[in-house]
Amino acid sequence: VAGLGNYGLRGTRHSVGMAVLDRLAQQLAVAEGWRAERQCCADVALATAHSLELLLLKPRRFMNLNGLSVASAAEIYSLRPEDIYLVHDDLDKALGKVAIKLGGSARGHNGVRSCISALHSNEMTRLRVGIGRP
Repeated sequence: VAGLGNYGLRGTRHSVGMAVLDRLAQQLAVAEGWRAERQCCADVALATAHSLELLLLKPRRFMNLNGLSVASAAEIYSLRPEDIYLVHDDLDKALGKVAIKLGGSARGHNGVRSCISALHSNEMTRLRVGIGRP
């Protein structure tokens, strides 16, 4: 599960993917388990939920380069694109509204575009979190 955002701009609506992962880590009791993974330039935490092993990932790059971290982690942990969930902001959704999307285009989102490019696939599931228009 990759929370897309701008690592240096945490706390902004554009980095809501990372905030969702912070909350998920709290819910799964692994919030103290974040560690810097140099090989994929990201913060990672391992968790278990409903008998599934999860790798939580927050890229330490700007949004338009998040895909490099996601692709590196996929290689390190032997993940296929269809195993990956991207959590990202969506300007076209009202604040707080969420939607799940399987595959498809980036719809103008630079972080998703970066992931599609780096993974050479658009098969990732996306959790789109509404941030509304400014």
